[in-house]
Amino acid sequence: MGREDSLLVRKKNKKGERKRECETHPYYFCCLLTYSISFRFLQTYQEPEALSSLVLRSGIRMKVWVFFIICLAGKALAAPQQDALPEEEEVIEDVVTEETVGANPVQIEIGEFDEAIVEEEYVPENPCINHHCKHGKVCEVDESNTPMCVCQDPSTCPASVGEFEKVCATDNKTYDSSCHFFATKCTLEGTKKGHKLHLDYIGPCKYIATCVDSELNEFPLRMRDWLKNVLVSLFERDEDHNLLNEKQKLRVKKIHENEKRLEAGDHTVELLARDFEKNYNMYIFPVHWQFGQLDQHPIDGYLSHTELSPLRAPLIPMEHCTTRFFEECDFDNDKYIALDEWAKCFGIKDQDVDENMII
Repeated sequence: MGREDSLLVRKKNKKGERKRECETHPYYFCCLLTYSISFRFLQTYQEPEALSSLVLRSGIRMKVWVFFIICLAGKALAAPQQDALPEEEEVIEDVVTEETVGANPVQIEIGEFDEAIVEEEYVPENPCINHHCKHGKVCEVDESNTPMCVCQDPSTCPASVGEFEKVCATDNKTYDSSCHFFATKCTLEGTKKGHKLHLDYIGPCKYIATCVDSELNEFPLRMRDWLKNVLVSLFERDEDHNLLNEKQKLRVKKIHENEKRLEAGDHTVELLARDFEKNYNMYIFPVHWQFGQLDQHPIDGYLSHTELSPLRAPLIPMEHCTTRFFEECDFDNDKYIALDEWAKCFGIKDQDVDENMII
């Protein structure tokens, strides 16, 4: 291969390398055109007969660079204002739903949780729950669901389990229990027999001896002493049971702390009489207290036969003068015992009777 052939091969290789460099250039067209012009210049430059001087070679080189700059400027003007801006993504705006003022922010579709909702069957309250009836009557509702009290059937009362549950009535008849007695009395309402029928005492009916005058005079002595001892016993046991209110405790405390107080026991009538005269003030409050305990239905300052029953019924089997005593306490025979009549029966003086002591 001659010298000219060798030069030609190198020129072709050089041209190929420059073309590959332009393929990676950002301005591919300008680069390729510039390299082509430059290649032609070098080809001509290597032929001595075509160029006569270095000045001509420099002028051509300057033209090449001017063309390259013009090409760059044109490319820049034709390019977008921002290079390599990322392609804008479509923005989907959330639809804002205006919510009614005051609405619950957690909205539940109607029927969304129907399967989880368990509707409770409405059961109306029994009207008889808070409707109270007196002894011998029970509550029932009529057709309009209105509660009313009707006489209890004695056969629905529980059977008695012992003699202590039996009661004796003023008709001298033994009833299996107080429930049986009051149910029977209710059925006799409006009749003369029903008006006279009362609970007499606890226990089966038995023979009650006649109360003579001497025994009747002794009865209030034992009753006063018994009432006083009951109050003292309540005071001693009343640490946490609230058996007495504060005013009652203050009055009983004075009796409890009195060293002259006659202790509870089986005392003779003579001793009880002397103690009453000597310590009269100790007995005033116990007599008033017992009246207040009995005067409950209603609280009107009078004791009816029914209100006396809680005291009479347990006493009669032990104190056969009980019935006569309470009968004679009704001085005006109006079937009721007033406070002043009650106090007089127990020997309390008129000036010491005080309604304010019934607390």
